[in-house]
Parts: sequence; structure tokens; C-alpha cells
Amino acid sequence: MKSETKLTFIKTIHTAIWVFFNFVIFYMLYAAITKKLNLWLWVGYGFVFIEGITLLTFKLHCPLNLLARKYSNSKNDNFDIYLPSWLAKYTKLIYTTIFAIILIITIYQILN
Repeated sequence: MKSETKLTFIKTIHTAIWVFFNFVIFYMLYAAITKKLNLWLWVGYGFVFIEGITLLTFKLHCPLNLLARKYSNSKNDNFDIYLPSWLAKYTKLIYTTIFAIILIITIYQILN
């Protein structure tokens, strides 16, 4: 398989995982706001926890990013995912902020 094909495959998988986590995060936000503190909310927390451990293990880099680096020397923030460059650059900041809001709302809902 050519390097370009491998990079395209990695970008496709990375983007699919990113979309999946969008569903997870925004369901969690919905569940926290509407006080649906159900199994799916806690499953979402589990997914986010696993993602966090993965990022910590790989020094705050997605393992797919490191894998894609083998097939590209691009300096663009979105070389490994089908996202606009600005979104690829700030994804961790954006989603960490949203997750912190979800956590605060969840704690508030539990205490009230």
C-alpha cells in the first residue's frame, strides 16, 4: 500500500473517531442539562476517561497522529484528519472546555 493511501486511511479513521466523540460529548451535554443521569451519560464519561488516558500515555498526542506522521511531513494541523486547520488545532481545547462544563453541570444536577 502506498504512503498516500495509508495516510488517507488514517485520516478517514481519525475523522470517524472524531465524529463519534462529537456524538458522545454532545449527548453528555444534553443529558447533563436535561438531568438524564442515565447509563449512557456514565458510558460517555468512560469513553472520555479512556480518551484522556490514551492522550496522557502518548504525551498529549493522539496515537493516530503519531502513526500518520510516518506518512507525511506536513506541518499543517489537519494533516492527519479531515477537519479545517483551525478546528484540528484547537480540538483538545474546545472539547476539554465542553467536557469541564458537562462535569460541572453533572455535579450540580447530582447535588440538587
